[in-house]
Formats: sequence, structure tokens, C-alpha cells
Amino acid sequence: MDRTALLCRNIWERPDITQRELAAAMELSLGTVNGLMQECTERGLIARDGDSRSVTKAGLEYLAPFRADGALLMAAGFGSRFVPLTFETPKGLLEVFGERMIERQIRQLHQAGIRDITIAVGYLKEKFEYLIDRYGVKLLFNPEYSSKNTLSTIWHARSVLKGKNMYILSSDNWMRENMFHTYECGSWYSSVYKEGETSEWCLSFNKKGKITGVQAGGHDSWVMYGPVFLSASFLDAFLPVLDAYYRLPGTEQFYWEQVYLEMLDGTARERILREAGASLSENGTFSLSGLSSVPDLFINRRPAEQVYEFENLEELRQFDTRYRDRSDNEALRLISRVFSVPESDIRHIRCVKAGMTNQSFLFRVGEKTYICRIPGPGTEFLINRREEAASFDAVRPLGISENVIYFDSGSGYKIAEYYEGARCADPRDPKDMSRCMALLRRLHGSGIRVDHRFDIRERIGFYENLCTRYGEIPFEDYPQVREQVNRLLDLLDGLKRPETFSHIDSVADNFLFLPDGQLKLIDLEYSGMCDPLIDIAMCAIYSYYSEEEADRLIEMYLEREPEEEERTVVYAYIALGGFLWSLWAVYKSFVGQEFGEYTIIMYRYAKRYYRKIFK
Repeated sequence: MDRTALLCRNIWERPDITQRELAAAMELSLGTVNGLMQECTERGLIARDGDSRSVTKAGLEYLAPFRADGALLMAAGFGSRFVPLTFETPKGLLEVFGERMIERQIRQLHQAGIRDITIAVGYLKEKFEYLIDRYGVKLLFNPEYSSKNTLSTIWHARSVLKGKNMYILSSDNWMRENMFHTYECGSWYSSVYKEGETSEWCLSFNKKGKITGVQAGGHDSWVMYGPVFLSASFLDAFLPVLDAYYRLPGTEQFYWEQVYLEMLDGTARERILREAGASLSENGTFSLSGLSSVPDLFINRRPAEQVYEFENLEELRQFDTRYRDRSDNEALRLISRVFSVPESDIRHIRCVKAGMTNQSFLFRVGEKTYICRIPGPGTEFLINRREEAASFDAVRPLGISENVIYFDSGSGYKIAEYYEGARCADPRDPKDMSRCMALLRRLHGSGIRVDHRFDIRERIGFYENLCTRYGEIPFEDYPQVREQVNRLLDLLDGLKRPETFSHIDSVADNFLFLPDGQLKLIDLEYSGMCDPLIDIAMCAIYSYYSEEEADRLIEMYLEREPEEEERTVVYAYIALGGFLWSLWAVYKSFVGQEFGEYTIIMYRYAKRYYRKIFK
């Protein structure tokens, strides 16, 4: 930390500052500050006029290299610990005392004369677009926001950072007082003191405040917390190492700070040599000599109640009491109404991994835990919620599905009892799948009837039309495969198969083994009257079963060798199911949701099982 620049900066900001106040601001003794004052006066960097001081032209020239060039605000992540609020609004756009957190930081940066601001976006990126017009910021999209951590965000922003003095900020931080400056006199990481045990990154530092070590977790420690400022010289040394880490396997979930931590403790060289050997040096992307010295990073100790990183909704409720009973969130309002409790009684909220169709979160009211399902975007066109409600009503007497507390057949919102300790069926475990097939037999033989059907011909046509509205279906041989699908549909129509109430989405993830030994079959979104053998096919393709595994599943369900027609029918539904869900995935990709190799695997089932039937 350049003390001369720091002294000039403080006097430039406050010409009337006393030497005692300077000593407190610079965390130096009064004697040291007196000496610095004398030295800067002799060098012509500052001038005195009675009790006030001013920075001279020479002093401003000295400060020039320390001017902050801009800021990178990281806002790409989902904010899973703030569900359900973040299903609708990115965490950085949540309000604290009526002011959005990201806007507060932008205004504070502007007050310090910092206008070159880039926001790294990903999740709900469109929500940030208005900031371009309101504050003149730039948006930078991180295409890996959903699969990687902040290391990738910094990597994608490396051209924004290179050669500049830059703040790196989290959009969801809240600073009571403005801690940004026009001039910064060294690289620093904001820190607060945590009493007792903490899981935060705890800092060791020398008398000058230079960070000498970092460890995860500790006791009564200063911890990394809040904003960061990195000088151009720091970034020149740091970014090549971060670039090397980005290319290494196993670093996908790294925070960017972990690169610096491993540079500091000496393990960065070991990791790079172990994972990449000499290849990085040979292709010119990185030189191990860059690890010979670690750029200085200083602790910026902040007083209590100055910097806040809200970990979850519970913390935000304690800070801004508005969130206790008026979050303005539709899901929380619904739960409050269903259970006749204030929102403050809805606690222990946590995210469930987002499904392929819906978003869900867990919560507790009283001593019981529940799960709330929020329909995903576009599902109102894909799923008939009134039919789903009728399906739940029909199976309720069997006691085989989840205990639904509330279901809105208009919106698709659902609240159900959550089974603590339950697990999904393991599609590779024959014992699990035997019990699952037995439950399907019971469902199919129950005599339940509903007024709606699952018509796979109609569904294929429906998804095909959806896809063609958005663009061209991307499979090169689609016309030929579509003809094969028509032939399979005609084959099934000719067999005039019997229909029972069928689950349709009978995948392993929808079978729940409860701790008391019960087995439940959940999620009836696609259920309706259909050939029961479709459930065997859908179970097989979702589990990516091989042909041998699919044949064993058929025998497991029937409890015998299948007749020729039965095997043909299951094969036909495997092909048709694969084709249907590949179209579903293509449509989802058009509206911004990607499912990786799933699309291709489903399409392969369509082609492979058509050939099995007709060869």
C-alpha cells in the first residue's frame, strides 16, 4: 500500500482533515503521519494554508496512476439461497430499504467519479438491461453462468480488467457508507471481524496489512467480506494464472479467489504442473515463471455494520423488516394464505434443484416441511393443469402419490408434503425397479378412470408445431424419421390396445422410497388414459437404458416373458417417446433452456427402436 498516495488521497478528499483523523483513516501512528506530512510537503505534493491542506499539481500527478478506472459487478448467478424471490428477480435487483442493491453500488461508484461500469450477467440477464439507459453501464454475458462459478465470470471479463485499476464487486452486497474512492493506493480485499466460529475465508496479515495467508473457516477472525480493488499491476500478474486455472479440469466450481489463495500458499504451481504439465508453457499460454512472486493484496478492515453479504432470506428479513411479512413474492403470499400464517412464519426456505419443467423450493411451517412447485416458463402451453388436478383427485384413494395440500388448476402452483429422508429410485438397482414396476401394475389395475387421454400422436404434432413456430427442427434426417414415426403410430392404432390410467412420466426420479418403507409415485403432470405399456417405455428411455436393460424391465413389469405383441408395443413407445421428448427438448432450446445431450439420446431411441421393430 503506497502511504504517500494514501496521504495525498485523504487530503484531496478532505482538505480540512486533521492529522489525528489522518492517522485513524490510514491506520498509522500519529508520529508516522507527521513524518509523512513533512516528507510530502518537502516534495511539493501537498501545500498548507493555515489549518487546511491541499494537494498540489505535483501531488495530483503522483496520484494519477492510482486512479480507479472502473468496476466489474458480478451478477450472473442464480442466488439459490434466496428462492423463491430469485425465481422472479436476480438477487442483485432485490431491494433493501426500498433501494435495489446493485443500483446502490452503482450510485456509490458514480459519487466517487467511477463511470466505466461493466455488469457480468447470466441468469435472467434481460432484467438488467434497463441499467444501460439509467446509468450508462455495459453488460457482459457469461455463457457458463449455470455450470461454473465466479472463476469463469472473471475469465470472461478478463479483457475488461486487463491493464486497469478495477473494483470487483458482487451485485448483492450492501454498503452502509460509500467505501469507494477516485484513487486507490493498493490492491485490497474488504474484511470484517467475525466473533466465534465462522466458515468464511479467514485472513492472516502482517503489521502493514499485507495478506499473508487465507484459510477456510476459523475462530475470532478477520474474513474476506465484500468489495475488492485490484490494481493494474496485480491483475497483470494474476490474470495469466487465472487463465491457466480456467483451462484445468476440476476448477469449474472454483471461486476466483481460490486462484489467489493457491498462489499465496504455493499450491498453484503444484496444481498446474500436476494437471497440465508443461503443455501450458509449450503452447505459449502460460509461463510458470509467473508464479515466482505473488502480487500484494492488503486487508481493508471495515467497521461492524458497514458491509453486508446477505446469505439467505432469513438474514435479509432481520436486516430489512419489510421482508418479514411483505416480500411481494407470489409464492410466499400463496403459502401465507394457504396456511393462514404471516410470511415470517414461513422459514427454513431452501432451493430444490430445478427440474426439467418446473421450479421448486422447500419451506417449513410449524414443525412440518413442505415443497412448493412453481410452473416453469411456457409450461402453460405444454401441460393442462386441470387434467393434472383431476389425476391427483383420481389417485388420492390409492394413497400412492404425494399428499397434496394445495393445487391451483389455473396457475399450476402446487404445495405438497415433503418427505424428509426420502430417496429417488435407483434405475440401476433391480430391487428398486422391481418395486417400482409392482407399483405401476397396481396403478394400472386399479380401475381408475379419468376423462382425459394421453394421445401420443396429438402430442407429437403439438410439439412439432411449437418447434416450427420458432425455427427449423435441426435434425438433418427429420422428414425420413417423421415418416417412420407415422408408421409406428399407425401400427399402434391398428392393434386397438386397451387403455388404463397411466402415469406417462414414470421415470426413476418420480418414484420416492420413504424412510418407513413406503413407495410413492409423484408428479402427475402428463397422466391420463393410455396403453399402460407406455409407462415401461418412458421409464426405460429416461434412465438411458440399453436394449438389454429395457428387455429386463419389460419382463420385470409383466413378471414373465413378453408376448410378441407386448414387446413390439413397448419398443414402439420407446421409439415414439424418444421422438416426442426430442421435440420437447428442441422447443425448450428455442425458449432458452438447454438439456445437453438429452436431445440427441432421445432422437437415437426413436431411430434405433424403429429399426428393431421393422428389420
